[in-house]
Amino acid sequence: MVCRALEARDEKRLMRMQRQLAKVKLLIIDELGFVPLSKTGAELLFELISQRYERGSTLITSNLPFEEWTETFGTERLTGALLDRLTHHVNILEMNCESYRLNQSKSRCARS
Repeated sequence: MVCRALEARDEKRLMRMQRQLAKVKLLIIDELGFVPLSKTGAELLFELISQRYERGSTLITSNLPFEEWTETFGTERLTGALLDRLTHHVNILEMNCESYRLNQSKSRCARS
């Protein structure tokens, strides 16, 4: 999603993409923090979350605890502002269990 936003910015169609994403009833961002964002990418994601704040639902999955999100977004200030918006009207589901994919792989190996 961030890569698409960067491409849209470079092609002068970022505003249209932002308007479209702001209207989506549910935006799903999967694996946030798996790869650190560039400064521009982090700012674009913050802008999108800010535009959607209190207007649409956003579901985010991440393997990182909030304390480690600064590594993804680059600065404490940006991370704090983002988390402030994300955690305001939120339901946090914290799961500390084995990976579903890992369990499937173990089952396949045991059957072989």
